[in-house]
Amino acid sequence: MYDQFYGFTGRPFQLTPDPHFYFESGTHRKAMSYLGYGLAQGEGFIVITGDVGAGKTTLVGHLMNTIDANRLTAVKLVSTQVEGDDLLRLVAEQFGIEWEGQSKAELLRSMEQYLREQARAGRRTLLIVDEGQNLAISALEELRMLSNFQLGGHSLLQIFLLGQPEFRQTLFHSPALEQLRQRVIATHHLDPMEPEEVEPYILHRLGKVGWTGNPSFSPDAFEEIFDYSEGVPRKLNVLVSRLLLYGAVEQMNRITAQNVRSVVAEIEADRGIDATTLAPLPVEEVVAAAAAAVAPTPAPFAAPQAANETTPEWPARAAAPVTDGPAPFAAPAEPAAVVTLTPPEAAEAPVPAAPAIDPEQLAALEKQIASLEDRLVEQDAALRRVLDLLIEWVERDPENAPNPQNSRTWAA
Repeated sequence: MYDQFYGFTGRPFQLTPDPHFYFESGTHRKAMSYLGYGLAQGEGFIVITGDVGAGKTTLVGHLMNTIDANRLTAVKLVSTQVEGDDLLRLVAEQFGIEWEGQSKAELLRSMEQYLREQARAGRRTLLIVDEGQNLAISALEELRMLSNFQLGGHSLLQIFLLGQPEFRQTLFHSPALEQLRQRVIATHHLDPMEPEEVEPYILHRLGKVGWTGNPSFSPDAFEEIFDYSEGVPRKLNVLVSRLLLYGAVEQMNRITAQNVRSVVAEIEADRGIDATTLAPLPVEEVVAAAAAAVAPTPAPFAAPQAANETTPEWPARAAAPVTDGPAPFAAPAEPAAVVTLTPPEAAEAPVPAAPAIDPEQLAALEKQIASLEDRLVEQDAALRRVLDLLIEWVERDPENAPNPQNSRTWAA
């Protein structure tokens, strides 16, 4: 898509963490300092926290790229909501240890033997546990017990714990984790980037894919990007990726603050769609949803009855024609011939005038008509949402992906 239009060699703002695009902001520089300090100590726990999308995984990926594999064996574990015994099995699997059929004691013995073999080969072992906020207290305690393994007075295992802000609450305020807290030698929280770091961040990632100045960005565009992303790398990546797609569709060579505001409005509008509808849908479901969205709505009311109008008694009522529904604007049917005895004075009585329109009934009719108009507007909006989903479904199908050079025709 936009990478082809602008001649990029890759997609610089993809959501998948890629250490190749690592950018050392002020807060990431501090985090790397703490991680380097921890590696130099060779023991204990280093804790790095940050909000969702703050760049923790990218930071660790960059660290692992700088590690000498001949001197340090580093394994990474993305934790899930597991208890202590299950965590041990996950760690053993990362170490390449067969754990099926082993008791907990046998598994711990196998892990200690593995760590001792690594140490005798001149390599230290580092365990990086991501998403630490998902770990149970028992799992964190098992990690502490693993850090007890020693050989010749030196620790055999060092552990980095990464997690979201709530992990700090668990780690530093749980009475059961006092012994683990005493083994934490450094902590750091990744803050969002500063406003002046947004432009270097964007240009840095663009430079990694061969950007030569097309598209260019106006200075106020970077301000708008920061205002929306608040300096969070993942939110910033989402916005700039959509900006570049917008620029490719509109065949733009310069992105301004107004363009940023337009894309932000689109992103905010997308938040009104249920997350389950963002996945590609079968064509049959899309067509069915479109048909349901534009289906006519039955009239929610019948014409009101005049105040002095009474239901005809039998047999006049029996002689009235049968219809499927009320016909308030149809001419009244001719009554059937009925033999009645009418006094002469009643026959000569004048026919009463048509009743006047009741203002309250008229107001009720106007209100019901306005309700119908609102329903039509809702149906139109629903149809537009379904069409948007259909377009997005086509976009996600690689075989149907349009050529960016023909983007104007596709958008039309």
